[in-house]
Formats: sequence, C-alpha cells, structure tokens
Amino acid sequence: MTGSPPLRLLAEDVEDLAVISAALQDAVTRIGDIHWEPAARRLTIAFNRFRWEAPAGPGERVRSGLQLGSVLEVKGRNLRREAKDAVLELLALTFDPGEAPDAAPGGVVTFTFAAGGDLAATVECIDAALADLSAPWSTARKPEHDG
Repeated sequence: MTGSPPLRLLAEDVEDLAVISAALQDAVTRIGDIHWEPAARRLTIAFNRFRWEAPAGPGERVRSGLQLGSVLEVKGRNLRREAKDAVLELLALTFDPGEAPDAAPGGVVTFTFAAGGDLAATVECIDAALADLSAPWSTARKPEHDG
C-alpha cells in the first residue's frame, strides 16, 4: 500500500466511533454489501473508503470492511433492499444512547447516507471494527464539501 499503512481500528465508546466515522466519511457501498446476521448478532458492511489519511495527491480509495457486534436489531429508512446494486455514500456514523438510564452502554448506531437514507443498528454496546482489505487505487474524484 502506498504512503500510510492499512487502517485497523476498534471502537468501544463514542470517541472511538467518531474516529471510525471520520475514516469512513464519503465511503461508498452497495446495498448488496450490507449483511445482517441476526443469529450471530453481527452487521458487516463492505465499503470503498476514500483514504483521507493518504499523502496529498490525486486521492485514493481502498476496500474496507466494518463490522458491528452485539447487534440486536437493524432498521433501514429510505433504502430499497431489492436494489442490491444501488450505491450509497456514507456521510456519518453516530451513536445515540437513548433515554433509558438502564440501557447503557447500549443504544443505536446510525449510518447516515447522502440523499436521505439511513441504517439504524440497535446495539447492546459499542463493539465495532474497521479494517482495510485491499491495496489502495487512485481516484480522480476527491469528495468535496460545502463550507
């Protein structure tokens, strides 16, 4: 891999999850690359992640996998499950502990996608891992943000 080594990140609290969210900002995935395994209580998503940490240059993407453990339920909003090839662009990954004081350390991890869709995973606790899975490749399309 060029420049920096592949990312390997773990999250066990809100601050850790914010680091993973920053690494995944502007990552793209297909609906078909989202896998919910209720019996294993695991949600796995494969992304093409923009390498924000890479040295300045034309930009790079890398295939990455994110896995959430201790998942109790997954709900999607404005995501068409039958459109397996539909592309989603991740804007942010957030955690809401909810209002019940006895629910801690559980809550909801929300994946917010461009164009208004989101995926909410109810979790017993924050248990996330992000790992780069491939060599990076060059891309001419660097994500841009207003303001």
